[in-house]
Amino acid sequence: MKLAGSAAQAYLRKPDPTHTALLIFGSDPMRVATARQSAIAALVGPAGEEQMRLTRIAASDLRKDPALLDDAIKGQSFFPGHRVAFVEDATETLAKPLTAAFADWQAGDAQIVVTAGQLTAKSALRKLFEVHRNAVAIGIYDDPPSRDDITTALATADLAVPTSEIMDALLVLAQTLEPGDFRQTIEKVGLYKRNDPSPLAMADVLACAPQSAEVDVDDVLDVVTQGNANELGPVLRNLYAQGVTPVALCIGATRHFKRLHTVASDPGGAGSGIGRLRPPVFGPRRDKIMRQASHWGRDRLERALTALTDVDLQLRSADSAPQNALMERTLIRLAMMARR
Repeated sequence: MKLAGSAAQAYLRKPDPTHTALLIFGSDPMRVATARQSAIAALVGPAGEEQMRLTRIAASDLRKDPALLDDAIKGQSFFPGHRVAFVEDATETLAKPLTAAFADWQAGDAQIVVTAGQLTAKSALRKLFEVHRNAVAIGIYDDPPSRDDITTALATADLAVPTSEIMDALLVLAQTLEPGDFRQTIEKVGLYKRNDPSPLAMADVLACAPQSAEVDVDDVLDVVTQGNANELGPVLRNLYAQGVTPVALCIGATRHFKRLHTVASDPGGAGSGIGRLRPPVFGPRRDKIMRQASHWGRDRLERALTALTDVDLQLRSADSAPQNALMERTLIRLAMMARR
């Protein structure tokens, strides 16, 4: 079966030990590795590898010797507890040996955990897990951690739920950092605040956050299209610090709003309009664009494009007004427009 969204995140935190196998795939190796670490730790515990209840198999070794997986599944440890056979960096060539392993698997055998890179919907490896009644496939995409994800990370680090102001700052930080870096930052904050009963403050977060957090234009556009004007300042400062110019930001914003306008203008609705985009979009990004286009609507998107065209002309003219301020003012207007 296939899991996505909050159901997938909940499963990775607490996988079902009675399932035959779990596939975790995605284009970002770090995100896939973080998800895999969470799932395996939940299945075998912190001492699983020491107690020989975790068997690691490289995909290249399994291609040469398919019997390695059978041995790992059927083999027993000297220590009691759940066992996992972990296959790393799998490709389409492993669909056949994994199919055979699924057929031989019985209750009590080691659970199979497989990681892979990006897989298309037609992938034989992905379909093997999605159609199997006792296996799970989870795609890891490039979405930043949600508010629920951050709340869970704080609880894991023994930190109380902070004020809304601090939570907003953490959401911005989550959009600017890689998931692994953000998780490490929360862990650092937990250590920093150990035995300190005072509420979590902005200074605590800044003391543990990386000095330079990279963001891109998409991060700014997500903040704008969601109407989160209060989060715009920190993201813009980080973006400009990386050398991105207001003109480049304006071009990226115009391109994105034109894409939304194409989707929203289709007579068949957003579901039909999304198919007109070239290059096509897939996964959570596709769902996000459809949500944004439906929320904004054609009329508001046309007003947004007019505002971006006006500021683009100002940025390219001999106007002496500060370009950063011009672009920020326009983005704030757009974020406020998203709330109406």
